[in-house]
Amino acid sequence: MHVFVTGASGFIGRAVVAELIAAGHAVTGLARSDASASVVKDLGADVRRGDLDDLDQIREGADAADGVVHLANKHDWTRPEVSNGAERASVRAISDTLAGSDRPFVLASGLAMPGLGRPATERDPNPAVGPDSPRGGAENLALTYADRGVRVVPVRFAPTVHGEEDHGFISIVARAARRRGASAYPGEGRNRWPAVHRSDAARLVRLGLENAPAGTILHAAAEEGVPVRRIAEALADRLGVPATSVPAERLADEILFVGRFLSADIPATSTITCDLLGWRPTGPTLLEDIAAGHYDQP
Repeated sequence: MHVFVTGASGFIGRAVVAELIAAGHAVTGLARSDASASVVKDLGADVRRGDLDDLDQIREGADAADGVVHLANKHDWTRPEVSNGAERASVRAISDTLAGSDRPFVLASGLAMPGLGRPATERDPNPAVGPDSPRGGAENLALTYADRGVRVVPVRFAPTVHGEEDHGFISIVARAARRRGASAYPGEGRNRWPAVHRSDAARLVRLGLENAPAGTILHAAAEEGVPVRRIAEALADRLGVPATSVPAERLADEILFVGRFLSADIPATSTITCDLLGWRPTGPTLLEDIAAGHYDQP
């Protein structure tokens, strides 16, 4: 099929585009700059110029495609309302365009549900509802189109999608450790984060696009929960600094946006996803990627 991909030049997007093309699909990637367009072309995909604020280009890209994968996000952590608003608007634009066509729409969502007292499953509803919630409540908005002729498939990514060239959460934590001279973890560090390698995440996106029924929620979590203390200790070993316990509120102040999540216990399973699609993660674990040196450099 011909797939329109937003966020095509990003860390996850590049892996998804490569996965789709290797499986025989044609891809058009949304690119906001010459540099992004060059990356998308080098992957073997066509380019549509635009960004998340260019809703006309997003609608036209979706209308011309057999399916859509939406991965782009502004990630403006200093102004979350900007990111949330853009996310909700783009998801609505894509969903309205695909309505009545039964075409697939795979969208990135988050896998952070603290306070459950157990690992989250695909059957747990996303608590983010409405335009002022995280990601603008885009997952729940998109799911309302499942009975309006859109094969909506939210993929909830683990908070760390890791691998070489990762500039996400773990990279931010590593930079903070270098700056501080110590790799910090909250309290006893027993709280857990799920994790997934980017290659496994990309394969799951493709499988969801090809096979998942409308309204299916998928969990991109290869590891149910890695204790945050073990993450901090692994980074400490690589960076040559001590691993240190600090109060959770200090982490929230010291590491913008990410710090407050470091104290959250957010394990999650992917059993339903694996059983439905035959997804079997094979990539390196998070601690293996840290040990491989992928987070050594600033």
